[in-house]
Amino acid sequence: MTPEELRQRFSAAGPPVATLYGDEGPRPDPAVLRPASVLVPVVARDAAATVLFTRRAAHLKDHSGQVSFPGGRAQADDASAEATALREAREEIGLDPMRVELLGRMPEYLTRTGFRITPVVGIVSPPFDLRADANEVEEIFEVPLVFLLDPANHQRQSREWQGERRWFYAIPYRGHYIWGATAGMLVNLSRQLA
Repeated sequence: MTPEELRQRFSAAGPPVATLYGDEGPRPDPAVLRPASVLVPVVARDAAATVLFTRRAAHLKDHSGQVSFPGGRAQADDASAEATALREAREEIGLDPMRVELLGRMPEYLTRTGFRITPVVGIVSPPFDLRADANEVEEIFEVPLVFLLDPANHQRQSREWQGERRWFYAIPYRGHYIWGATAGMLVNLSRQLA
């Protein structure tokens, strides 16, 4: 899928689809969750569009070593979910907001870890120079968009956690294990663009 096709499909998409989580149990009350945003950065590569990911630093207390989109908690002076996503992307990986064309929001994703995440989709135009903030990010990598949108690559897996079986989506790719909220948001993007 090219960036132009993504623009067309994103703008032509009907009402947002209901969010899927993989684990379809009860969700926390959105009113008590902390607002956060992530940037879903689709890179306009010549050969084919990719999506840019980070692998969180191993020393972090929460979600260490996990694959994620650039993003984080909203701050009081953030004007919008888009402002939060762009600020966090600049802080975590040095992405210049001027290189990002925002396409729009996806439905909120409520996590069991206490966040109400707004995914913001944007097209990133090369060239750009990224630098990982070593306090937060261990690695920056890209995965072809067409691979991520293909339902054949969306796996439902489970793990035992705190004495309970938890289900989630996973999208393994060449040694990278994309799972949980990040994979769930990609499944929702795939459904929204289908």
